[in-house]
Amino acid sequence: MTAVTATARWAASQKVGQTLRTPRAAVTVAKQPTGFARAFHGSAATFRATVPKSALGRGLAATRRGFVTAGLVVGTLAGSAYLWDSRAAIYPYVVMPALRLFDAEDTHAFSIQLAKWGLVPRDTSRDQPEPALETKLWGKTVVNPLGLAAGYDKNGEAIDAMYGLGFGLVEVGSITPAPQPGNPRPRVFRLPEEKACINRYGFNSQGHEATRQRLVDRFWRKAIANQPGTDDETTAAAQVPVEQQYRSGVPGRLLGINLGKNTNSPQDSYDDYVRGVQAFGALADYLVVNVSCPNTPGQRDQQKGDKLEQLLKQVVSERDQLEGHRPPLVVKISPDLSEAELTQIAQASLKARVDGIIVSNTTTQRPRGLHASSAVLHERGGLSGPPVQDLSLQALKTVYRLTRGEIPLIGCGGIGSGADALRFARAGASAVQIYTSMSYDGPGVPRRIKDEVVQLLEGQKWSSVVGKDA
Repeated sequence: MTAVTATARWAASQKVGQTLRTPRAAVTVAKQPTGFARAFHGSAATFRATVPKSALGRGLAATRRGFVTAGLVVGTLAGSAYLWDSRAAIYPYVVMPALRLFDAEDTHAFSIQLAKWGLVPRDTSRDQPEPALETKLWGKTVVNPLGLAAGYDKNGEAIDAMYGLGFGLVEVGSITPAPQPGNPRPRVFRLPEEKACINRYGFNSQGHEATRQRLVDRFWRKAIANQPGTDDETTAAAQVPVEQQYRSGVPGRLLGINLGKNTNSPQDSYDDYVRGVQAFGALADYLVVNVSCPNTPGQRDQQKGDKLEQLLKQVVSERDQLEGHRPPLVVKISPDLSEAELTQIAQASLKARVDGIIVSNTTTQRPRGLHASSAVLHERGGLSGPPVQDLSLQALKTVYRLTRGEIPLIGCGGIGSGADALRFARAGASAVQIYTSMSYDGPGVPRRIKDEVVQLLEGQKWSSVVGKDA
């Protein structure tokens, strides 16, 4: 090896060692940009030289925070709008299944509290005209014939929230004269395979006094709010006579009040119903005499023959003695009645001149083929939901035929779709009610049923198909 070659190799090794010992940052800085890169780096250097580093950092941080805040606001508004719509898919597919993980009665009570404070979604198109669904009941125009059955809002705490879901009728109760706790818990049982429930609440009620005061306060709030151009209660009440107002406080929507009987009242006494007429007659668009609850001892016996006629005549007489507003009086019956018993009820209703019949309440029967555990099926109480539909529908057809269509009938029992509602209309129902279907499919059920009915009517009106198949 020549001296020149050895010297060159030694120099090269020294250069490599120096490179390895040099920090990466130093190497990077040592590189000189060219062309566009040189101009860009020059501009950036000038900017950094003229703007203090602390101010630059604060500005960039503030910008990032602004974007994040704006994103959160937009996301929150969009999310709120979505959750506020009762038709949002999150309710039937996420919220309702999650709620079913908890005790049925606790879930019921929780939903009432949310509704009481207005923390529930709404039917965002509820105020749009629905000409195909508009109908008349007892001389009043009703925006649609879909009602909420008694049993959900027992004490009149969630009325406005239920109108917000799009119901044309909301029925509260049953309300008993004296407060009572009802039957011991547990007393509500789900049959999720059937989308059904068994309950034996037993008329748990806050009583006449508390519920009446709540309804009086609500009525006057609505009466004053509906008067244009004044905040004075006396002047407002004088502008539109109270007797001409909807008791619901919402034009085009009816408020029903369901009257019950205390468990410790004498079985052969009608006084509880008479007191109910006196307490709530001025506050109801219609009153309901409930003689069909399967969870109160002896109550269903009052549906029989002469007993029912005497009861109805007495409450009708009391209603007729009311001053001013005299609400229609309706009787609610069981689906577990023979044709002979239904005949007696129809005759008693016509003789007593009641204004309507609700067909029907829950059933004590357990139809064959139910997919539920035997333990649940053997629970005492009334079965509601799809399994009761055939019983209710048959009873409805029979009562419509026996009453010759002379008084309005309200169909109730297992309705969960527009097709179900139309079956009840064709069987003779001037209006229909739901409850259990909402406990499974959520707050969007009323809107969905109404949309399906309109589609199935194919340009006809609801009132034109009532009784077509009876």
